[in-house]
Amino acid sequence: MSQALRVAVGTDHGGFELKQSLLEHLRSTGHTVVDCGTHSKDAVDYPLIAFEVARRVAAGEADRGILVDGAGIGSAMAANKVRGILAAACPTEALARNAREHNDANVLTLGAGHVDVATARTIVDVFLTTACTEERHRRRVQLIRDFEHRGSTVSEQPSLSADDVERIAQRVKELIAGGRPAALPPPPAPDEVAQLIDHTLLRPEATAADIQKLCAEAREHSFFSVCVNPAWVREAATLLRGSKVRLCCVVGFPLGAQAPEIKALEARKAIREGAREVDMVINIGALKGSNDAEVLRDIRAVVEACRDGGALCKVILETALLTDDEKVRACRMAMKARAHFVKTSTGFSSGGATTQDIELMARTVAPGKLGVKASGGVRTLADLQRMVKAGATRIGTSSSVKILEEARAAAGRKG
Repeated sequence: MSQALRVAVGTDHGGFELKQSLLEHLRSTGHTVVDCGTHSKDAVDYPLIAFEVARRVAAGEADRGILVDGAGIGSAMAANKVRGILAAACPTEALARNAREHNDANVLTLGAGHVDVATARTIVDVFLTTACTEERHRRRVQLIRDFEHRGSTVSEQPSLSADDVERIAQRVKELIAGGRPAALPPPPAPDEVAQLIDHTLLRPEATAADIQKLCAEAREHSFFSVCVNPAWVREAATLLRGSKVRLCCVVGFPLGAQAPEIKALEARKAIREGAREVDMVINIGALKGSNDAEVLRDIRAVVEACRDGGALCKVILETALLTDDEKVRACRMAMKARAHFVKTSTGFSSGGATTQDIELMARTVAPGKLGVKASGGVRTLADLQRMVKAGATRIGTSSSVKILEEARAAAGRKG
């Protein structure tokens, strides 16, 4: 087993014996188990048990949930009524693997009448040790979570994200132009593209091998920097030693809800370990609550840590969560705090960079001569060109190699 987890387990009366066997198996393999009942073969209503298991998972009290009833279907239906839950009925090992790899399911349901003890244990092991890592799967799961967050019903049409709106606007421009793509500037030279890019890996499941690959790619292609989570700064600094690639670290990531003093300590530690740039997430709740003094204190704490250590500070606004007025206020406070950049997004919220936001941010910070970093959803050379045209001076992306290959291909056609 690769990692011990906190697992909430529940069943109705029909699955009591199987649940007891699974509890023994989970504990023997090192997992921490919360037994949510039932505790006898007396009849109970399975939705109540399912809600309790789902509640614990959604609240972060458990990493995964396991539910047992007669068929595994009713418990899945009940658990999926709890916001944040993706429950899947998996009577086979293959379906359990698919539920995790493709759908990032966090609750497994089993039918006691359809699996024996040995099979159930194997299914549970697969469910608990398989991860959802492919970007295409994670993006589709996020669509499910976004739909849930909006609270749409069957009769409603899902609202459009900022990225959707931008794509529609782009297509309208093309139609007005007679079906031709809206004009973009000529593609930059490949070396210019590389120097715009912060080569980024911020996935929580990133391993040392992933960081090694990231840094090797950055050295090979001469990207401006690599951007990593705090735990990987020391490793990345060693891997980049002797190259011109800068090292960037995120701080207060991805929610921005830490105290300013903690963010400052995090920044100082990252700088001591080799970071030359720090991308900090603002206190979004304070901004939306009009507590501008707290937002300014938050930004200034990290800026001062960066200036003391000779590092640049970029301020992440998480624009998908903000009104235009809030974006402008945040940019002005970044200027007042003497930050070096403003940045659109973490890439972990409901939307990424849009040209409208880049234009607004660039216009607002122009008096302070701050840079503007577009991050979140920049996956192609055309995306990069649109952001640069709108005013971006730096691009954060995990699609760096693909974008650079497009730039080289474009340069070859031009030549």
